[in-house]
Amino acid sequence: MSNAPLMPMATAVWLVENTTLTFKQIANFCNLHEVEIQGIADGEVAKGIMAYNPIISGQLTREEIELSSKDESRALQIKNTDIEISSSEKKIKKYIPLSKRQDKPDSALWLIKQHSQLKDSQIAKLVGITKNSVTSIRNKSYWNYNNLNPKDPVAMNLFTQKDIVEALEKAERRIKREKKEKEKAKKAI
Repeated sequence: MSNAPLMPMATAVWLVENTTLTFKQIANFCNLHEVEIQGIADGEVAKGIMAYNPIISGQLTREEIELSSKDESRALQIKNTDIEISSSEKKIKKYIPLSKRQDKPDSALWLIKQHSQLKDSQIAKLVGITKNSVTSIRNKSYWNYNNLNPKDPVAMNLFTQKDIVEALEKAERRIKREKKEKEKAKKAI
């Protein structure tokens, strides 16, 4: 049964404490064994587990509990709330441990060497360092330039392959646009 509620044990604790449902009904709903529900009721199982209210979380309704409480043979029906997961969610800055922070300039150098069409600002955004740092790495004036080793940022888990593909596509569009603008400027002269 894949339609088990979130936190089934905690939900079972709440149902045992707050409803007159049978152990079998609770067991079936929570995808647990009837003996576990008996143990919860006896206080032997789920000690220290906070009860989780399935009504507040939108997985059950009071009406649903009442209907099943009146009819012991009726199974509880989980309320399917299809949560839409947005793929356009804002990128969350993840914490980079101190030991990995040197990977950022190394990755910037790798991007400069492998994808020279990327602007410094794009590299800075991808890698998570300042534009000035990227510019100084490109100009070989970075304070620690001699100790840099180009490293693939995707392999270093600084960002995904999808991120780099999107950045490269954006760079290609910019280059085409700049070429058109140069040609227009030449014709205007």
